[in-house]
Amino acid sequence: MARLELINHGFEESTDYAAAPDAFFQLGLRYCVGRDVKLDLIEAHKWFNLAAMRGNDDAKRYRLEISREMTKVQISRAQRLAREWIKKH
Repeated sequence: MARLELINHGFEESTDYAAAPDAFFQLGLRYCVGRDVKLDLIEAHKWFNLAAMRGNDDAKRYRLEISREMTKVQISRAQRLAREWIKKH
């Protein structure tokens, strides 16, 4: 499922998702600016969070920046979605 999600966004990568912080970061960027997808800060935060957890420092910075534009409810939802994604994969 995760592989299909990444492929659907134009990313080919191995099944080792722990090695995919850059792909996750790129997904965050797409949702952050609405590039090829509908602008969605919750999804952007989710992907930045997943990338940050895997060591992408840029994702940490972007996650902080967009969180300033989000409500606490939106941030909580993004965090929940990231946790759910981790549980599935």
